[in-house]
Amino acid sequence: MLKFWKKKIAAKPTAAGTIADPDAVVPIAPEADDPALNEAMAEIVAPADTQHEHERFAAPALDQAVLPPAVAMPEPPAPEQSTRRSWRERLSGNAFARGIGSLFVRHPALDDNLLDELETTLITADVGIEASTMLVESLRRRMHKREFADAGALLAALRGELTALLRPVEKPLDIAGRQPFVVLVVGINGAGKTTTIGKLARRWRDQRHAVMLAAGDTFRAAAVEQLKTWGERNQVPVISQGQDADSASVIFDALQAARSRGIEVLIADTAGRLHTQGGLMDELGKIARVLKKLDADAPHEVLMVIDGTTGQNAISQVRQFRQIVGVTGLVVTKLDGTAKGGVVFALAREFGLPIRYVGLGETATDLREFDAEAFVDGLLPAHLGRDERSHD
Repeated sequence: MLKFWKKKIAAKPTAAGTIADPDAVVPIAPEADDPALNEAMAEIVAPADTQHEHERFAAPALDQAVLPPAVAMPEPPAPEQSTRRSWRERLSGNAFARGIGSLFVRHPALDDNLLDELETTLITADVGIEASTMLVESLRRRMHKREFADAGALLAALRGELTALLRPVEKPLDIAGRQPFVVLVVGINGAGKTTTIGKLARRWRDQRHAVMLAAGDTFRAAAVEQLKTWGERNQVPVISQGQDADSASVIFDALQAARSRGIEVLIADTAGRLHTQGGLMDELGKIARVLKKLDADAPHEVLMVIDGTTGQNAISQVRQFRQIVGVTGLVVTKLDGTAKGGVVFALAREFGLPIRYVGLGETATDLREFDAEAFVDGLLPAHLGRDERSHD
């Protein structure tokens, strides 16, 4: 049995709180055998593919005295000096919005040709074949029953059908009831995970919650530095270690520190692992298992960030991540740019997972809680009058 072990969670003070120093170690003397903690330590030091064969060792019970000291939470940063633009303004350049708008201008007559082109437009916008066919056939049946007086009435019906498809996944994230509430953020490279974490930290910090970040993406040095920058900008502490450190160990350390310091929300970054790389997915599963050694319900939210420009490939990504780590919520980013936008509908139909947030721009205020009605209104033309035709 080891008489002591060393943990890299020593902290150096900064204006933002405390950030772990990867070169500093603090010896912790054992006081008692804690089976749950022992098991967690054995999992951390074991490779992902041999963790069950690794010999477990005794580790001390958590000694709060050696963790980063609690500090008074500073006043939240001043609000960003940017105008909060409407959903329609943010989504007007979206390929979905452009396609639907131009379609009704080109085909103002209410007939089967309009519906055929509508189906093609929906599929092209990544809504998916099944969802697009379902929506259009429903509208076709209603048209043949003479429920629509004109193309404007058909557009209104389309608005209602699309909103109804998204309404079940309109479920805001509730962080109450757990402390610390642990959010594990996952997704592939380039989806915008680290930026989303920074925006979430800002959101909850502005709501007067004590927030901590864990730099669990240890495969990219830039990811750690980027997260530290967000921590300094938002005045929240960041727990980190060196590049190539064990990701599960970093996040485990962060949860210990968060519990000691009374942190309300812990947001953990993870590597941008490709869903086709099995070894990296195993490591992600290991993180979830290690967290449960300290809190059987952690992580309380597994938030998957999806790049809205990836289209139908997002379906296979969610399927893989959900199987490994149990995704509980989605964030769809970059919907204000070149994204086609329809993938939101495809995800809702395929998985029914809550869409917690959507990214509509670069600033922290552009990470919006998902609103089904506002989202659909932003994608569709407001009307089919003369002004709409001249605009297109």
